[in-house]
Amino acid sequence: MAIRIGINPITWSNDDLPELGGDTPLETCLAETRLAGYAGTEMGGKFPNRTETLKPILARHGLAFVSGWYSARLLERDAAAEIAAMQGHLDLMAGMGCPVMVFAEGTGSVQGDRTRAANDRPQVPEAFWPEYARRVQAVAEHMGARGVRLAFHHHMGTAVQSAADIDRLLALTGPAVGLLLDTGHATYAGIDPLDLARRHAGRIVHVHCKDVRRPVLEAVLAGGRSFLGSVLDGVFTVPGDGSVDFPPVLRVLRAAGYAGWLVVEAEQDPAKAHPLTYARMGFTALRRDAVDAGFEIAG
Repeated sequence: MAIRIGINPITWSNDDLPELGGDTPLETCLAETRLAGYAGTEMGGKFPNRTETLKPILARHGLAFVSGWYSARLLERDAAAEIAAMQGHLDLMAGMGCPVMVFAEGTGSVQGDRTRAANDRPQVPEAFWPEYARRVQAVAEHMGARGVRLAFHHHMGTAVQSAADIDRLLALTGPAVGLLLDTGHATYAGIDPLDLARRHAGRIVHVHCKDVRRPVLEAVLAGGRSFLGSVLDGVFTVPGDGSVDFPPVLRVLRAAGYAGWLVVEAEQDPAKAHPLTYARMGFTALRRDAVDAGFEIAG
């Protein structure tokens, strides 16, 4: 069962916190991504958003384009309006041959608000869940017709964050709605990543491999820290440098026939966590764990 290992450029440059690597050129990010061993990269804010511009840049570095984040607003607009809003981004994903699109609910999100605790987040109203799920399903089916799977990202500070949120969404939607398993956001939200993988292995279409520094997490939760504040505190790191036990999660994915990307995503301060050093560290640990789980690694 072959998988590929990619990385998110947030290791070098954080779009939500421009002071973290904001002056790092895209060329540095891409060159070091390849140097560290990765086969592909997700999208960052410095990437061009036109297929004809992006393709030759990535080809020059020998990198595949894995996916790109999209922040939906389906709590406040219907599926038709969302499809219209996302058209340019979907065109890019389809044009670049992305198997999935990272899709999160952005309505009312506090993930970028440094004055709000990460858990002080919006909720999907109880009575609105069926309609919300119908909207997500309709968008997913539209994307699927373009050859791109919807990979729903449970994310801290958003309306779909908890285990109950994830379970509800997947129970009310069909296979067109895939799940992005993020080990770091799961841990931060109090979810055991292994339990989440076991419950929803058949729906997982994309994986963010983010490790967590447990002592920092306990401190930020106790202090009601904002999500971005916790990033500045160093809550996240690369696989092999924190408390997440990756091998059991990867074995569950292997048993379920997962054949997508494993993406290292660890937003840190590059002045404290040297990007190339940590990129190499994450690649080495994740590759070892994936091979031990029975995966074949494609280049």
